Amino acid sequence: MEQMTSLLETSIGWATLYSVKLIVALLIFFVGRLVARKMRVVVQKLMVAREVDEGLVKFGASLVYYALLAFVVIAALGQVGIQTASFVAIVGAAGLAVGLAMQGSLSNFAAGVLIILFKPFRIGDFVEVADTSGVVESIMIFTTELKTGDNKKVIVPNSSVLSGVITNYSANDTRRVDLVMGIGYDDDIDKAKAVLAELMAADERILNDPAPAVAMIELADSSVNFNVRPWVKTADYWGVYSDLTEAIKKRFDQEDISIPYPQRDVHVHQIQS
Repeated sequence: MEQMTSLLETSIGWATLYSVKLIVALLIFFVGRLVARKMRVVVQKLMVAREVDEGLVKFGASLVYYALLAFVVIAALGQVGIQTASFVAIVGAAGLAVGLAMQGSLSNFAAGVLIILFKPFRIGDFVEVADTSGVVESIMIFTTELKTGDNKKVIVPNSSVLSGVITNYSANDTRRVDLVMGIGYDDDIDKAKAVLAELMAADERILNDPAPAVAMIELADSSVNFNVRPWVKTADYWGVYSDLTEAIKKRFDQEDISIPYPQRDVHVHQIQS
């Protein structure tokens, strides 16, 4: 009878102890899950406030939620006496194996996150990345899609985008058109400069501030070269570049100002025997 009483008391003690531990574990789990949900909402609001891409908002918020939930589950299991060290080790080993197998994809993912967060370019910008020029059509988690001038779609891995130089031609409101125009050595330099200045002043797309500039830069092998540098709105760049080049050629022809092509003088000496 004494043994039965002792066993019953021991059983009641163990039941009481584990009941308390189970209640605490359940409390940790439910409170932790509530905190994880609140954190997911907070992360979503912060990312939306920073105008992060919608796809990344959902992914990032879910990632935070499940990471916190995993921590809560491990803490709850540890409370009831379950050894979680081996469980964590297994999860860590599995994560390492997956990370090694998906190393390239993860680097593209990380680069995509940085592009979306820091915004070196936006959709609709004309950029040059990874030796490719085009208009940005979409920025995704792993890749960036460009449309080239001849209407080709180019898909660039995000890691390649960030590993090289990024040139964003649409980042600023204005751009400078750089032309090099040459005249012959026998032509009037002042007249040529006046014609170039007049042509730039006549184009309404060319801005007055900063003022356009004409400067002689080189006495080349076959020509006297001028830098012609008007400033324009970014959207007008290619139109002004093409139209101004054509206008200069036509006006030089009217003014009898030559545009030399590369040439070489050959002197022949006859040797009389």
